[in-house]
Amino acid sequence: MKIKPIGYARSRIKKHRYGGFGKTTTEIILNKKYEKALKGLRDYSHVIVLYWMNEAEGIVRLEHRPQGNLKVPVVGIFATRCQWRPNCIGISAVPLISVNKNVLKVKGLDIIDKTPILDIKPYLPDYDKPAGKVKLPGWTKRLIYK
Repeated sequence: MKIKPIGYARSRIKKHRYGGFGKTTTEIILNKKYEKALKGLRDYSHVIVLYWMNEAEGIVRLEHRPQGNLKVPVVGIFATRCQWRPNCIGISAVPLISVNKNVLKVKGLDIIDKTPILDIKPYLPDYDKPAGKVKLPGWTKRLIYK
């Protein structure tokens, strides 16, 4: 299996941190050869961004305390969105602000500057919005999501 980045993120966030991405604007700079692949994307309000958390590559933890918060339990890595996973793939659904040539501008993307972008997909509620009531563990309310 081979995965190659299609571009990278340009953000004012330069190093890993917990939370506080909600108001951050990020530019996704795609390789010019993918510019035509963006045709029609500006008609959507939200996109799903898949990215490679490259700074965590090679660090695998099977358990983790989310956001290092002592008020939450240690849980398995698959019960978190943490970057220290067997495959450092991240995914976020975010508002799309603009598309200009090969550059997308999005808001609230929880990644740092120069993160490799793997794919962009339009957010479609029929496919991407979970059916039924969403259940979350109580400890998630103690995390930073702003």
